[in-house]
Parts: sequence; structure tokens; C-alpha cells
Amino acid sequence: MAKRIVARDVSAYYGAFRAIEGVSLTIEPKSITALIGPSGCGKSTFLRTLNRMHEVIAGARVEGQVLLDDEDLYGEGVDATAVRRTVGMVFQRPNPFPTMSIYDNVAAGLKLNGVKGKQRLDEAVERSLRGANLWTEVKDRLGKPGAGLSGGQQQRLCIARAIAVEPQVLLMDEPCSALDPISTLAIEDLMTELKDRYTIVIVTHNMQQAARVSDTTGFFTIDGPGQPGRLVEIDATEKIFSNPSEKRTEDYITGRFG
Repeated sequence: MAKRIVARDVSAYYGAFRAIEGVSLTIEPKSITALIGPSGCGKSTFLRTLNRMHEVIAGARVEGQVLLDDEDLYGEGVDATAVRRTVGMVFQRPNPFPTMSIYDNVAAGLKLNGVKGKQRLDEAVERSLRGANLWTEVKDRLGKPGAGLSGGQQQRLCIARAIAVEPQVLLMDEPCSALDPISTLAIEDLMTELKDRYTIVIVTHNMQQAARVSDTTGFFTIDGPGQPGRLVEIDATEKIFSNPSEKRTEDYITGRFG
């Protein structure tokens, strides 16, 4: 079941440097939220706080609360690995495991989570590849290397790998930036299908993409060099792109920023 995310006064640090400050927002289940803004404004950092990926960097830490259906992901005794199972992530560049077959790429997370038995794994791999709209293209070459697929297929393979462990939330950090327009459209169509089952949060530099696929858009910015990124506003995508509340949002969207 897709889950609701609530961030309360979230700040993230790399050592002494504060990358984002005081971010508060609510993300509804079974929706797509796009985070837009200039480079270096903390969009990806904030995204990584939602599944505790931020803290894998030495010296990185987070202040504030991130609630997933009222459970604080940073609460005492909460297992970060379990958080990352519930909140999956797809990265900017497709990153299939290079030495593994297509099948083993999808099955890797399942095996780590203790799923055993060929039939169970076969069913889960097929279900995940179908869910990522990749099954018909690869069903006859599941034993071939995942790295041998095209860029767009590799990214869908990574999405299949992410959804195989049945997360409730999918985070996507610029998932189409390395792809051609046709592959980008395929990923966008896939996102729209997946939101029936998942809460999806994407970071994108492509404002047309945000306008096409998201229900809600949040605009991040930075006041100057060395300053932390901040969430300026978040609202229905249609409103953000037609009648934003903040002039800074309007300036960015219309190209008058910076």
C-alpha cells in the first residue's frame, strides 16, 4: 500500500556544511511529486533524506523528522536498511549490476530479503519486469547481461529491481537525464502507471517533464553561494506552472532566474 510522507523542518548537513534548511512538506500516497530548482539547491539531498541514503556519506547527518504513515524514519531503533526496502530509489544513470544477468539483477534484492525457491523468484522477476514494461523485450534473454541492454531498457531494469522488493515509495533522482527522448517518454509513461501502486517523488531539471507527469511540484532554491537550499513553495503542478504564489518560482519557471 502506497504511503504518505510528511517532512517536518528537515535540515541536512555534509560535515559542517548545511545543504538544506527547514524543509517541511506533505506528499500524498499514489501521487507523483516533482522537485525542481537550480543546480545545487538541495533537491537531490532532500530526496536522499527520504530513505536515509544521505547518511551513507561520511559526516552527513539529518535534523528534523521524516514520517512515513506516522512512523519517524529517523526514530530510535529504526533500521536504515528496512527504510530503504520500503522507500526504493532509482538513480540518475542506469546502474544495473554489470556482472549479473537481467534475471539476477531483478532477483538480487529479493534474495537479500530471503526470498527462496525458483518458482517464487521466477514469478517475482516476471511480475517486476512486467511492472516496468520490460518483460516482452527481455523475456527470451533473461540470462544475458543487464549491462547489454540499451540505456532506456537499463533504466527500466533498475525500476524493475526497485519494485521487486515491493516498496511503498519510489524515489527517482533525474531518472531520464541520461536518456534519449523516446526512452524518456517510456519512463514517463511508466511513472504514470506506477503511481496507481506507489508514492513517487522525482527530482528533475526538465520542467516540461515535471509539468507532464507530476500531480504536485515543489520548487527549491538557494539564496547565494554557501547558503542552504530551501523549499520556496509546493502546490498542485498546474498552479505552480500557471499561477505560482512566489515571484521566485515564477522567475525560475519563465527563465528569468539567476
